[in-house]
Amino acid sequence: MTKKASGSSKGPGGGQRQMHVRLKTARKHRPSSQRWLERQLNDPYVAASKRDGMRSRAAYKLKEIDDKHRLLKPGAVVVDLGAAPGGWSQIAAERVQSVAGKGQVVAIDYLAMEPLPGVEAIELDFTAEGAEARLKSMLRDGRADIVLSDMAAPTTGHTRTDHLRIMGLAESAAYFACDVLRPGGAFVGKVLQGGTERELLDLLKKRFAKVQHVKPPASRADSAELYVLATGFRPEST
Repeated sequence: MTKKASGSSKGPGGGQRQMHVRLKTARKHRPSSQRWLERQLNDPYVAASKRDGMRSRAAYKLKEIDDKHRLLKPGAVVVDLGAAPGGWSQIAAERVQSVAGKGQVVAIDYLAMEPLPGVEAIELDFTAEGAEARLKSMLRDGRADIVLSDMAAPTTGHTRTDHLRIMGLAESAAYFACDVLRPGGAFVGKVLQGGTERELLDLLKKRFAKVQHVKPPASRADSAELYVLATGFRPEST
């Protein structure tokens, strides 16, 4: 594959990023593949993830959310749902200081994930029977301060079906969060533009002090993904 470069711009954090790259051998690729390859080659977050040793560009989504909302504090217990390849877990481990033994990061994904310092990971489908109980058993006292979910189902190409699938995962993650969070805890979950489903919003507004949608700069502008951020968890009265 040969490449042609032109122009330059600033990458994440204001640093100089690579020159713009176009594929000269475009005829060898299908249009969709060509667009994906060019986007990857010119994405400053892809370049930054390689430079910074991040598992994925998705790490910067959580970094930007946390820079603004200050969720990940030293000593916090975090659950990362849909963690592979580990970008969010890397950021969480660094900020809660789990490598030093202060915080804890527990991660789950049905895909295999290479070990990460300060992260306890299991290869298991979160929606499988017994998965939630397994996660709870790994937490220090069965409770978490933050539940993160960047889960996404494989796409079918049918917009409505894909929307329902990802919203179903978000809903499952939210119910799990309500089961394990300590008072004052937080939930971050991937949803899609077009609105968080009413049932999910009603649940979050009932159980959290503040609920909002956020789209970090690292989330591609042409992507339909958003994140719902719920803070100030309120356990149900017993």
